[in-house]
Amino acid sequence: MTNSIKDIETSDCMLLTGTNTTENHPVISLGVKRAKKSGAKLIVIDPRVIDLVELADVFLQPKPGTDVAWINGMMNVIISEGLHNEKYVAERTEDFDKLRKAVEKYTPERVEKITGIPADDLRKAARIYATAPKASILYAMGITQHTTGTDNVKSLANLAMLCGNVGIEGGGVNPLRGQNNVQGACDMGALPNVFPGYQPVSNPEAREKLEKLWGVKLDDKPGLTIGEMLEAAHDKKIKAMYIMGENPMLSDPDLTHVEESLDSLEFLVVQDIFLTETAKKAHVVLPAAAFAEKDGTFTNTERRVQRLHKAVDPPGRARQDWEIVCDIATRMGYSMKYENPSEIMDEIAKVTPQYGGLSFSRIEENGLQWPCPTPDHPGTKYLHKDKFSRGKGLFHAIEHKPPAEEPDKKYPLILTTGRILYQFHTGSMTRKSRGLETLGGEAFIEINPKDAAKLNIEDGETVKVTSRRGSVTVAARLTERVKEGVVFMPFHFAEAAVNRLTNPVTDPTAKIPEYKVCAVKVEKLTKEERKKNKVNKKQAVAAS
Repeated sequence: MTNSIKDIETSDCMLLTGTNTTENHPVISLGVKRAKKSGAKLIVIDPRVIDLVELADVFLQPKPGTDVAWINGMMNVIISEGLHNEKYVAERTEDFDKLRKAVEKYTPERVEKITGIPADDLRKAARIYATAPKASILYAMGITQHTTGTDNVKSLANLAMLCGNVGIEGGGVNPLRGQNNVQGACDMGALPNVFPGYQPVSNPEAREKLEKLWGVKLDDKPGLTIGEMLEAAHDKKIKAMYIMGENPMLSDPDLTHVEESLDSLEFLVVQDIFLTETAKKAHVVLPAAAFAEKDGTFTNTERRVQRLHKAVDPPGRARQDWEIVCDIATRMGYSMKYENPSEIMDEIAKVTPQYGGLSFSRIEENGLQWPCPTPDHPGTKYLHKDKFSRGKGLFHAIEHKPPAEEPDKKYPLILTTGRILYQFHTGSMTRKSRGLETLGGEAFIEINPKDAAKLNIEDGETVKVTSRRGSVTVAARLTERVKEGVVFMPFHFAEAAVNRLTNPVTDPTAKIPEYKVCAVKVEKLTKEERKKNKVNKKQAVAAS
C-alpha cells in the first residue's frame, strides 16, 4: 500500500475495485465503513454484487477482463471536463500528453459497449472521484489476476496521479494483499528476479555487497516463476522441488497439468503445518511450526513490520521454518547458523535498504512501516510525499486488450473466481474448523437465474462445469449477484476444485495467471453422472 490502513478513514472518497473487502479483508472493511459513516463517498466496481454495494454511492458492474477500458473511460471524463489536478500533473508527472491522447477515444459510450457499464454511471463515478479533496483506491486480486494485470495496476496509478492523489494522506493506490506476510516474503527477495529489498539480481553493486556478506557467488540471471517451474518439471528439466507453505495442487491454474508436473519430479519435499493436497504427493514432508509456535516478524499489507512472539511450543517433531532451512543449507554444504531470530532480523537490516533501521527492540510494541532506512527513522506512513522514487510520476498510455479466452458457442459463459468469508486460501487451516465448515463448507457456483432458466437448472442442483482444461461437479446457486453470461466459483474446495478449469496463461510482465476470466459451459448431470456424484459424496463424507 502506498498509504496506511488508518488513512482509509481520512479519505473523502474510496474507489474499491477487484476487492470483495468485507469477505477477504474484513478488518480493513471496517475502516471503509467508518469512513463512509463519516461522510466519505464510496465507489464500488466489481463483476459481482458484493456486500459493500449496499453502501456505495455508485456501483459499476463491468464484464470481467475490461478494467483498462473503464479506467480509461473515467480519465476521459475527468480530462474532457477539466477535473484533473493540473498543478500536480505539471509539477510532479511526465508524459501526460501521451495519456490524454490514449484516453481520448475511450468515451463513456464506447466504454459501455466494451464493459457493459452505463455511460452516465461512469460519468458519475469519474466526477465523484475527481472532485474529492482526498481519494483513495483500494484493489486486490480482481485487478491483478489477469493477462493484463500489470496494465490494470498502471492504469489505476494513472487515475490516482491524474487527480493528485498519490503522496497525500487519505489517498494513494493501495493493494490489499491476499495472504499473511506475502508483503514480507516479497520484501525478503522471494521473487525470481530480485534480492532482498527489490534489488535486481542483474545489479552488480547489489551482487557484490551480498556476495561479500554471504561468502558465495550469486547468479546474475533471474530464476523461474511458479508457473515456469511447474512447466520445467513437466518437461523434466527440473528434477526436484522444495515447496514451503504453498499448496499448488489447489491454488494453481489448470490443476491437471500441475498434478502431471509434480508427478514428473524425481524428488518432492513439502514443508507445511498440515498434510495438504500437495504434501500428500511429497517424498518427504517436513513438519513446520504454525504462527503461534514461532518467533520472528510479519510484514502486513501497509508495509508494517510487526513482531511475532511464540505463544506455545510446536507439537511433535514440528520446528520453526528458519531452523529447518538453516539445517538443510548446512547439510548441503553452506553453513547457515543463527542463535535466534533476532540475529536474522539484524542481517535483514544489513541487506535490505528499506529495513535498515529496524530491529526487534524497535518494533516490539506497534511495529514500523518501511521505508525505515536508519535506526533513528520513524518509519513511513505513506509513500511519495514530496516526489516519486524515480523523480516524476510516469503516465502510461495503455490500450484495452481482451482476456486470453472469451466465450463462444461451445463455452458460452465467463467464469470468474474468488473467496468467501468463512474459508481462507486452499482451506488447509479453515477447513479443519467445524464452525467454519458449518457456515461455509460447501462449494457452489453462482449463476444468474436467466442463464439457469435457459439451461433448465434449479437452485441447489448439482451441475457439471467444463472448460477447455477439465470439469468439476458443484451445486448451483441461483443469484443476481452475477450478471447474465457470468458465473462465479470460490477456489477453496478440493472436492470441486475450480482451478481444474482456470486458464494458466499469464500476464507477460508479472507472470500472474488469469484466474479471473475463462470460458466455461454449465450442464445438467446425466443419470450416470448423478449416480457417480452420490457415490463420491459418500466417500468424501466417510473420509472426513
